Amino acid sequence: MIIRNIAIIAHVDHGKTTLTDALMRQTGMENDKITMDSNALEQERGITIYAKNTSVYYKDTKINIVDTPGHADFGSEVERVLRAIDCVLLVVDAQEGPMPQTKFVLKKSLELGLKPIVVINKIDKPAARVEEVQEEIYELFLDLGANDEQLDFTTVFAIAREGVARAKMTDDSRDLTPLLDTILRLVPPASSAEAVQKPLMMQTFNLGYDNFLGRLAVARVYQGTVKQSQQVYVKHPHGETRSGRITKLFSFEGVHKKEVAEAQAGDIVMIAGFEDITIGDTVCEQETQEALRAIQIDEPTISLYFMANSSPFAGREGDFVTTRQVKERLERELQVNVGLRVDFAETDHYKVFGRGEMHIAILIENMRREGYEMQISQPHVIIKEVDGGKQEPFEEVIVTVPEAMSGAVIEKLAKRRGTMMEMKPEHGQTRLVFEIPTRGLLGYRNDFMVDTKGEGIMYSRAVGFRPHVGNIEKREVGAMISMENGKALGFSLYNLQDRGRLYIEATTDVYVGMVIGDTAKGHDLVVNPIKGKQLTNMRASGSDEAIRLTPPLKLSIESGMSIMTRDEYLEITPKSIRLRKKLLTENERKKAGRGTE
Repeated sequence: MIIRNIAIIAHVDHGKTTLTDALMRQTGMENDKITMDSNALEQERGITIYAKNTSVYYKDTKINIVDTPGHADFGSEVERVLRAIDCVLLVVDAQEGPMPQTKFVLKKSLELGLKPIVVINKIDKPAARVEEVQEEIYELFLDLGANDEQLDFTTVFAIAREGVARAKMTDDSRDLTPLLDTILRLVPPASSAEAVQKPLMMQTFNLGYDNFLGRLAVARVYQGTVKQSQQVYVKHPHGETRSGRITKLFSFEGVHKKEVAEAQAGDIVMIAGFEDITIGDTVCEQETQEALRAIQIDEPTISLYFMANSSPFAGREGDFVTTRQVKERLERELQVNVGLRVDFAETDHYKVFGRGEMHIAILIENMRREGYEMQISQPHVIIKEVDGGKQEPFEEVIVTVPEAMSGAVIEKLAKRRGTMMEMKPEHGQTRLVFEIPTRGLLGYRNDFMVDTKGEGIMYSRAVGFRPHVGNIEKREVGAMISMENGKALGFSLYNLQDRGRLYIEATTDVYVGMVIGDTAKGHDLVVNPIKGKQLTNMRASGSDEAIRLTPPLKLSIESGMSIMTRDEYLEITPKSIRLRKKLLTENERKKAGRGTE
């Protein structure tokens, strides 16, 4: 059977997962309405977080499909996948056109010499601008240095939600047959008869974990035949070689893995039996074979500390609350999350390095759902020393806002050392492109939502390290800190809400040192949120007025990481997210302040 390997790449909202699901439905591989975004967090957020494999059968051909994440923070998932496939389907929205992540994933695929098939999706949108988007894609190929062969790309038009694809806009297709035929015509077979006869050689590009089998490795077989119980050698790109035996061998059928006795060159398989196998390792039949070229992963851009929860409410809600349990969970995460780095040098806290706020936030959210309780420090960008000078990570930011609100966005980003690269009107909106230090972007998203009244759209992607830009001016707000333990009362919160924005509502349990809101004047304010109304037998004007509380800002992991300051921790439990001062009492904070003067 002929095998063809493709990856579907796109920006967050362009419908690549919907397209993958539609391909499975048309080829009869859908089972129990399982979709590619099977993780609970993926379904809640509507994004792809983890790269996943599936396969469909069409005209005696097995098509292995890898669905990749569309958010820049999970770019490490994309980078490793592209080495294992022979073509990419680049999915672009017919209204929005190419976006920052589109540029990121396309650049990676062009550098590997792949020739993409472009799929312009959502052509049924009322505001679809198919011809303009085609032109924008061609310009993007030129900007990214595509060669003549890559510039001669084929375009397919689709409505993924309805399972429709067309070779031309004027066609009257009712299914995805035109897209499947295009894949068979343009994607080269994954192997040849000569490759099958050679000694086994395959390379891992993804990892998994099974409670019974241990670590699992997803690999592309480049040559030879892999068999269950086969004795093989695992070569690390840096020279280490170790021997082992493949205990289990799986192939992919739809979204499920299926145990097989053997698989041949060109196929994508999953193997068990190697507890220390990592991304980029070469699995081969003979010890003398050369290891395949290493898979390069972009380095992390932010860091923060993980530690056991030390607040007065520690241990109330979590099942795993000790430093040792947090360490063991991080060690397990490192087995499958290649974009993550952890420094275990200290015993009471661990420094975690990630690709962005969302990358770290997804890890924390998974941990709290598993019953872990912890606290984290404020995220900081990673500063590098290059040729005697400091360098920091930069991001490209694309903002689409109503014209009347563009001024506020430009002013705020300019203060945060953002440089405007492009500004153009689009259907009553203004599209702005900035290059800005990641340091300047941290903590800006909440301001952006307020300034644009929720009508703005902002995308960003990492563009590498640039010279350090020095001090960045940000709007500083003070913290409203509880001075008492107990339950917050509506009467007290009613009087406090005029001082700033609250993070809690009435009846919330609070403790000394817990941050319950911010103050607009920029200095910390110690308050009593449990103070009740004094009751007397005398009536006064206005004493019976109803208390109306403004809805509080509910802290999420991302918003907490954005607004916290260097002297605060974000306390995370399975049921609660709280902001607190590192030093809980006012006397401790004053002593520490005097010590730094």
